[in-house]
Amino acid sequence: MTDLPSILIVDDEVRSLESLERILGGQFDVKTAKNVAEASEILENEWIQVILCDQRMPDKTGVEFLTDVRSRWPDIIRMIISGYSDPNDIIEGLNEAGIYQYITKPWHPENLILTLENAVRLYKLQREHELLAIELKMSVSNAESKMSDRRNKLRQEYDFNDGIVRSKNSPMNEICETLRQVAPYDVSVVITGASGTGKELAARALHYGSLRWNKPFVVENCGALPDQLLESELFGHKRGAFTGAVTDHVGLFERADGGTVFLDEIGEVSKAFQVKLLRVLQEGEIRPVGSGKSKKVDVRVIAATNKNLEDEVKEGRFRADLYYRLTGMIIHLPSLKDRAGDIPVLAHALLTNTMKKLGKKVQGLDQEAIECLCDYDWPGNVRELQNEIQHMLVVGEEGKLLGANLISRHILHASPTDEEGHLDNFATLEGTLRERVDALEACIIKETLIRHRWNKSQAAKELGLSRVGLRSKLDRFGLENVKPIRTNRKTATGK
Repeated sequence: MTDLPSILIVDDEVRSLESLERILGGQFDVKTAKNVAEASEILENEWIQVILCDQRMPDKTGVEFLTDVRSRWPDIIRMIISGYSDPNDIIEGLNEAGIYQYITKPWHPENLILTLENAVRLYKLQREHELLAIELKMSVSNAESKMSDRRNKLRQEYDFNDGIVRSKNSPMNEICETLRQVAPYDVSVVITGASGTGKELAARALHYGSLRWNKPFVVENCGALPDQLLESELFGHKRGAFTGAVTDHVGLFERADGGTVFLDEIGEVSKAFQVKLLRVLQEGEIRPVGSGKSKKVDVRVIAATNKNLEDEVKEGRFRADLYYRLTGMIIHLPSLKDRAGDIPVLAHALLTNTMKKLGKKVQGLDQEAIECLCDYDWPGNVRELQNEIQHMLVVGEEGKLLGANLISRHILHASPTDEEGHLDNFATLEGTLRERVDALEACIIKETLIRHRWNKSQAAKELGLSRVGLRSKLDRFGLENVKPIRTNRKTATGK
């Protein structure tokens, strides 16, 4: 078996065959046939890359034979070699047989070899193209399969039962049930709540619980961009529409066609842009900046805001018609301080996710840390809790429990109460100056004790007190009997 490119020469003149075989034999694996029947038999049994065929033969013309070859072996490069240069033969060869080249006799050996080498190269390129097309087709299929798997995974991740972490008796249970009921219906929804309460998470839950779940979900923060850029981001623009628009840009509404657009901070958009957004919602079509043509889009719009839109409408800062267009349903998310019972399960869930993200493992959170986290109001809501869990994991020791001593000082300062509630009055920071100073002092002392793992000697040293002086203050503030909570590992990790 040879590695040389294989060519078939078909010619009824024996001398011509011998001459061609002698000249081409060094560069090619040459097969010869004196007629169409022999050529067909060779093609049936051999792998041929190029055919060099005489035009004038007794049984069939070269063009007729190569026309048959084209229908049965279309990959083979077909060439005519002839002593006759009839224009009709050339045209017929090009149209019917799809020949690569028409070579006239007498031919020059070097030119003929070069032509055949180019023909072989073309054959190989065709085969590579076919393989690439097959691979591309498989890649598209694999990509579609992976995309489908990813969307299914996302749908499970944002499921109303598993995606929104909460305790058994959480106030979020009723909200999740509302989300579940609203999700399948193609109505606009406005989600309200303070920053960090999980409005985008709720929006994703609505999307993945809807009939649009296998289509795009795109997000835009409306308060982060001026009108012109926001219009371009949402609706797209044409090249040259404004300074810096060097190419056409497809907007988020068009990208999300068939899916969901989540407009965060909708209360921040200007009244001028509210008019443009209202037109899009009413007409179901967008017009890219700088374009004279509109495009139909089919999207579901979910908006979110930390403002009271009803008040904004009354004050004239938000258009009433846009408000009623957006508020097919209004869903309000409570602040984290109103769902304190969710903090332990949220903290453990956030810790698990953060460990995966940072690649650092710990045993969990101890009970004292959980109670300190529960005592804090979390003005930044879940986002602030997530940041604090990340902080504790970063500064904590790998493989150990995360204790209350790792919690940020401002959080420990805000949680001076103990199990018995002796310091409730101090924590209010109301009353006389003496009472307010006492509340602050008690808070600082307890925070210091927690950071030093209740080592009174170290705490006294940091505070500039003697052990006797510290003990006196502990008695005064009802902290003497407050001990670090010890719990077994199973309870602390929440497993």
